[in-house]
Amino acid sequence: MLKLNNITKSYGDLKAVDNLSFEVNEGEIFGLLGINGAGKTTTFRVIMGLLDADEGTVTLDGKQIDYEVTDKIGFLTEERSLLLKMTVYDQMMYYGVLKGMSKEKIETELDKWLKRFEIEEYKHRKIKELSKGNQQKIQFIAAVINNPRLLILDEPFAGLDPVNVEMFMSAIKEFKNNGAIIIFSSHRMEHVELFCEKLVVLVKGQAVLKGSLKDIKKEYRKKNIFISGKLDKDELLKIKGVVEVRKKQTDYEVKIEDEKYIDNVFEHIKKMDKITKFVVEEPSLNEIFVSKVGESYEK
Repeated sequence: MLKLNNITKSYGDLKAVDNLSFEVNEGEIFGLLGINGAGKTTTFRVIMGLLDADEGTVTLDGKQIDYEVTDKIGFLTEERSLLLKMTVYDQMMYYGVLKGMSKEKIETELDKWLKRFEIEEYKHRKIKELSKGNQQKIQFIAAVINNPRLLILDEPFAGLDPVNVEMFMSAIKEFKNNGAIIIFSSHRMEHVELFCEKLVVLVKGQAVLKGSLKDIKKEYRKKNIFISGKLDKDELLKIKGVVEVRKKQTDYEVKIEDEKYIDNVFEHIKKMDKITKFVVEEPSLNEIFVSKVGESYEK
């Protein structure tokens, strides 16, 4: 288990992380979310021992993270961190040795991942000769070549097309199934929804939303109703509890401020002819994220 307990980190007068606590169990993917400047990068660096927290503790399997533990960690950064003039092979040898691996083990793992990502021909090519997508594959391999116990992924799908996103997703799920502890960060909320059982949303270093994705959606009382049929948008907007109506191809998306108003909408549309669809859905994580971050900045 990875455990953060009341972590605080400041840079002068700027409090980058403010009393942050959360736990991530083995075989779990945890979402660490926030807009730029929210404190995610500082949190990552504290977890890995690159920065010392001013207050609080970070432990992995009950032990403080130090140089004996860092060999069990893999980190894929949002920014490219590859040495462009080195070959893929030399780059992996460099990273692998830093993680305490033998050259034989590094080459075995490298060959396995190059084959999996269908880029075997690039083994002895310089990084700068690769496309952005293939550089991202190499950066992922660098993060996982040591088969990490703790894997931190910051925008792992940057620069990837949909086919390669699926390839990465498969690899990440495999680490999860093998018991790795995974922290996942992305600005693409649909990716977070696909992966993360639990998450925390940071605003100015503080957790403004925290818990299981399922419970967060359940507790967020606003709902979306999708209706197909001949309807009058202006009449829908007059219904108590309706805050917005959008026409989407053959459907109307009706947003209500609380689930208690679902019956109001249903009572209105059941009088209409040719209603072929009435579906109540939970809001997307993107909607909840925008709402909670907006509320926090308005305070």
